[in-house]
Amino acid sequence: MDDTTGTLDEALERIHLSGPERDGWLSNHAPMAVEALVRHGQASAVHRWLDRYGPKLEEMPDGTGSPVTARNWQEALGDPHRIADWTAYFDRETAERPWRDVLVEWWPRLLPGIAAGATHAVIRVGHSVRTLLAGEETAPRVRELAHALGYWAARHQPLSVPALLGPAPSAAEALDRVPLVPEQSGGIRDRFAQLTAFPDWPAREAVSAEAARSALRELVRASTHRYATHAHGEPIMLVHAATAPNAVLRTLPALPGELWAPSLR
Repeated sequence: MDDTTGTLDEALERIHLSGPERDGWLSNHAPMAVEALVRHGQASAVHRWLDRYGPKLEEMPDGTGSPVTARNWQEALGDPHRIADWTAYFDRETAERPWRDVLVEWWPRLLPGIAAGATHAVIRVGHSVRTLLAGEETAPRVRELAHALGYWAARHQPLSVPALLGPAPSAAEALDRVPLVPEQSGGIRDRFAQLTAFPDWPAREAVSAEAARSALRELVRASTHRYATHAHGEPIMLVHAATAPNAVLRTLPALPGELWAPSLR
C-alpha cells in the first residue's frame, strides 16, 4: 500500500541526515523498518519508533573531497571511506535521470558485490524500489534509492567463486547440501570467506526470466522454513538468507527481463 499521510517521506528526510552505518560497520535499519511499518498499516507508529532508534545512528560521514564520477567510479567501488561521495553521486544521477534508468545501469555493476554490508545494501534497495513502484515518486523516496545504491557501491563485496557440488533438485535440498563453515565464530564477513562450494541449483543451463523469478520465490520460501530449524545458532545472521533474495525479488519488476537470471545467480 502507498502512504498518503506523508509519514514515510517525513521519516526518510529524518533518516537521510544519518549515515548508512553505525559502530564501525553495523547497518542502519531505519529505512527498511519505516517502509515496512508504513506498508503494513502502522504509519502512526513510525515517528515514535524513530525517536527510540534514532539515538543509535551516526551522522553521514564527510566526503573525501574527490567526487565519484562516470570516469573514476571503478576505483572508488568497494571503498567504505567513499560512502558520502557515492551517495552524492547517486543523488546527482537520480536528479538528472529517471530513477529506473539509474537502477538498470547500476544493478549489473553492483550484483557481483551483493554481499555488501552483510547484504543490507541490496535489502535497502529492495525496500526503496518497492516504495517507488507502489506509489508517488517523491523526492525523499528517490533520494532513498540514491542512499541505498551509494551504500551498496561503497561496501561492494565480491565473494570468491565457489566450486560447484552436484546438482540439487530443489532450493531446500540445495540449502541442506551447503557445507557448514568450519570456524563457527566471528562476524558474517569472516564466514563469507569460508564459503567454498555450493550445490548446482538451479542447473547452470539458461534460465528464463520467469523461471528466475520462480526460483527466487522458491529460495525465499526454503530459507524461511530453514530458519525455523537452524536459526538458534545465529538468528541475526541467518535471517538474511531469506531477506536478501527477497530484496532481489522485490526489485525485479523495475528491471528488464534480461537481468532477472543474473539477479538469481
